[in-house]
Amino acid sequence: MYIPRRILEKRLQELLIEDLGEGDITTGCLVPLETKAHAAIVAREDGIAAGLKEVVILFETLGLEAKALKGDGSAVKRDEELLEIRGDASAILTAERTALNLLGRMSGIATETQQILTALRRAGYKVRVACTRKTAPGLRYFDKRAVELGGGDTHRLHLDDMILIKDNHITVAGSLEEAISRAKAKASFSKKIEVEVGSCEEALKAASLEVDAILLDNMTVEEVRETLAELERAGLRRRTLVEVSGGIDRENIIEYAAVGPDVISLGYITTSPRALDVALEIKEVI
Repeated sequence: MYIPRRILEKRLQELLIEDLGEGDITTGCLVPLETKAHAAIVAREDGIAAGLKEVVILFETLGLEAKALKGDGSAVKRDEELLEIRGDASAILTAERTALNLLGRMSGIATETQQILTALRRAGYKVRVACTRKTAPGLRYFDKRAVELGGGDTHRLHLDDMILIKDNHITVAGSLEEAISRAKAKASFSKKIEVEVGSCEEALKAASLEVDAILLDNMTVEEVRETLAELERAGLRRRTLVEVSGGIDRENIIEYAAVGPDVISLGYITTSPRALDVALEIKEVI
């Protein structure tokens, strides 16, 4: 994922402004002007680092020198230094919580994603693991990038990425056939069409209408198994990508992978993982 640095700087500054309010009164009271410091951000537990690039840019926008000591997407160990910062002590302290919140959240998402993928690969499954658009408001880029750094698929970044026809769209259109017909009539050739279905019958109907992908929503493992078998019998399986989603987490993902879908998407990757424990330590006052 890439966005120009200037735009990324603006987004990061908005996060800092939210925390800053009208000023850091604690630092203002305790830290003399012109005080310099050397600090480091340290991992308090094992995990996958994510967000180091963003945190470096955040500190640099405040005139600080920042250097990542690990690469985004790399494994880190407890007590390992991830990043070092030098410069104005007040700026370091003021940005501390914003930097740690972002780095901890992104690293937690990347760690969860990577652990799920590792479990799947060890079990012998090559299914693609994707997140959803269930991201924190204002943090879409950061959450999605964290999934990518953990080895997962970002799925749709925005509503304009592809056409995903869901149950409410079908209700408004009047029928599954009508919804697909309208999409095909109006969509650009460059946009894929995926249809969310809740039953084997709907899946067969959508696949027969030659959509690019079908999403089996909130189906049990047995229902997914039956639907894939029926698609195979109808000669529709190989030409249609099948995604499963809804109620899937690290506890049952192996069961779903075993029946053979192409993609498994999990909202909880971005809504539920615990943030990786990271801390900022002042190592030296200069």
